[in-house]
Amino acid sequence: MAASSRAGGGSSYAGAAPYRSREGLSTRAVASSDEIQLRIDPMHADFDDEITGLRGQVKLLRNVAQEISTEAKFQRDFLDQLQMTMIKAQAGVKNNIRKLNKNIIKYGSNHIVHVVLFALLLFFVVYMFSKIFKR
Repeated sequence: MAASSRAGGGSSYAGAAPYRSREGLSTRAVASSDEIQLRIDPMHADFDDEITGLRGQVKLLRNVAQEISTEAKFQRDFLDQLQMTMIKAQAGVKNNIRKLNKNIIKYGSNHIVHVVLFALLLFFVVYMFSKIFKR
């Protein structure tokens, strides 16, 4: 009953024949079952060439993975060195700020007055040049 309701004749699935992956592969019905048996025609079996090709691709992928690993190690070492340099620079800046604060406390803070006077003088000079060259 199940075999007579199927379309496609000798195939257990009506649409199985169009889905063959390559020449030489075919499906056939198994008695009263929903299984498919696969038969490989040895005339079209060039699996050795495919295996050789796949081995070549695996070797290429292995080489790429090794290069990626080498680059990752190089980048990690570079970042570690950069981090150490930044730690040293941060410590140097901290020491210099500490020394500057000690000098400001020791000698007073007249430098702020000098900076403000310089800014006012610079503003006045720019203002005068704009008045002179406006004409």
